[in-house]
Amino acid sequence: MSEFAAGYAETLSKTTGHIACITDKDTVIAVSGGSKKEFLEQDVSSELEQLMEDKEIYNSKDNSDIAMPITRNGNQDRKNNAQIVYPIISNGDTIGTVILMSKEANKKMNEVEQKVVQSAATFLGTQMDI
Repeated sequence: MSEFAAGYAETLSKTTGHIACITDKDTVIAVSGGSKKEFLEQDVSSELEQLMEDKEIYNSKDNSDIAMPITRNGNQDRKNNAQIVYPIISNGDTIGTVILMSKEANKKMNEVEQKVVQSAATFLGTQMDI
């Protein structure tokens, strides 16, 4: 999945102007538009693990504008950044997530950005079904 993920993260970031991260169940496998050092190959947070287990979508707009920590040693300064997290599901199992985060503190994500993240997660999930 890493090959697809790197290319897709770059496309997501360039299209939206936001930071794009793609994870598998354990680590961040692709980052574009933001600090690779901060995210790439870092273990995912327990909150993100729980979201994957529950197959839930997370939108900071629906959660008091508070972003979910992405990595275990995540920088908590991102609390006010807009964020959308969508699970990647393959054969009924969550195999990772697609995450879009704003670079600016008071930026809001809209429905178009949520659909873009959903499309990315669906595409990556179907690639793993093959």
